[in-house]
Amino acid sequence: MVHRVQADARVPALAAALHRADRPLWSCAVGDTGNGTPLDADTVFRIGSVTKTFTAVLVLQCRDDGLLDLDDPIGRHLDLPGHGELPVRRLLSHTSGLQREPHGDVWDSLRAPDADQLLADLARVERVLPPARRYHYSNLGMALLGALVGRLRGGTWAEVLTDRVLRPLGLTGTAARPGERAATGFLVDAYSDEAHPEPPTDFGAVGPAAQLWSTAPDMARWAAFLADPAGLDPAGAVLAPATVDEMRWPLTVTDETAWGTGFGLGLILVPQGARVTHVGHDGAMPGFLAAVYGRRGGDGTAGAMGAAVLASSGTAAEIFDLPHRLLAAAAEHDPAEITPWRPGPPAPEQLRGMLGRWWGEGFEYVFSWHDGTLRARGADDPVGKPPAVFAPLPERPDVFRTVSGREVGELLRLTRDERGVVVRMHWATYRFTRAQETFDGYDFRAGG
Repeated sequence: MVHRVQADARVPALAAALHRADRPLWSCAVGDTGNGTPLDADTVFRIGSVTKTFTAVLVLQCRDDGLLDLDDPIGRHLDLPGHGELPVRRLLSHTSGLQREPHGDVWDSLRAPDADQLLADLARVERVLPPARRYHYSNLGMALLGALVGRLRGGTWAEVLTDRVLRPLGLTGTAARPGERAATGFLVDAYSDEAHPEPPTDFGAVGPAAQLWSTAPDMARWAAFLADPAGLDPAGAVLAPATVDEMRWPLTVTDETAWGTGFGLGLILVPQGARVTHVGHDGAMPGFLAAVYGRRGGDGTAGAMGAAVLASSGTAAEIFDLPHRLLAAAAEHDPAEITPWRPGPPAPEQLRGMLGRWWGEGFEYVFSWHDGTLRARGADDPVGKPPAVFAPLPERPDVFRTVSGREVGELLRLTRDERGVVVRMHWATYRFTRAQETFDGYDFRAGG
């Protein structure tokens, strides 16, 4: 698949890698770096806007450490001459309405502003849409978030990134500068086989949006982290898995009619069908394209599964689909092992009598005990739909909090009769009974 894309898309150098917890790293490199250095898994490519996923993680680290709230206006933490009222959450999800690029024609001059100029020029840039109106991609917004991270942590964005993400995850091939193992980026002529080098660019204060260079193995590992943080970072040294879950929740779609792609907190979400989602980002800079995605859900998907494709061509759009096809092919043709079921301990005595079928709002539900947790699912739910999972509240007997699935966050309350038998439940305040009843209590079986 990689060789086919390299040949058909005419990519001078193409590197791909697939990471998964249950297999050795797979990688493939095809072509030539264009500068005399050998092309292999250690070759470094510009990853462009994949950089934004790192900046987003740094912002969420600040939130988890109590340095900011996602609904804070960014001007609460940065002294800005304009647009300081924009919420951090909106900047992360590209729904702030801020214009796409910094002031000036940066793509003509290829000169990005420094930190002081970036902030000073905010008085001259537009908010092209009202906040929260719709998705509108903004490199400028992500650059401001990078400045925010540096201000809160007391260092540069690149320093904070190295200390708090790259080093803890072992991403040794990723940096803000290309180093000696970098491929040359090219523009390939549409009507001949000529490939002309693109000029090197430093994105300055816009670096948090697109500055990074990396290898395919590093980016496959990063994609695996975005999909399964507990598999790569079980201690939560970079981010708690629950925080990465929050980043993956879709906040907007990128097209109002074709809902094929969503955006969370700095992450692109691409549904694949059958409750499978690919999460990550694409990237483009002069002479380079990148696509980096992890896979969640579905039969055959392994833990910590991520793929990266990096290219030294600015026009080979075929590479953007390749990581999705690599992940799907791996799940189909080399599926993860199926964990055998084994008998477990019984449900707690006080819950055994309430397991089984209940009715709520006219529909039937099944409450069960599996893997040490109380669960519920609709009797007619499709295969693969995750159940609701409940956690007990130690200070309130017979009261549970829904921690995932349907009605997450809501309470489940059990009501017992004088014998201690659970005869009624309330979930998100809706009444659940053993027989189907109307809202005013008419029981079809009992006739009253």
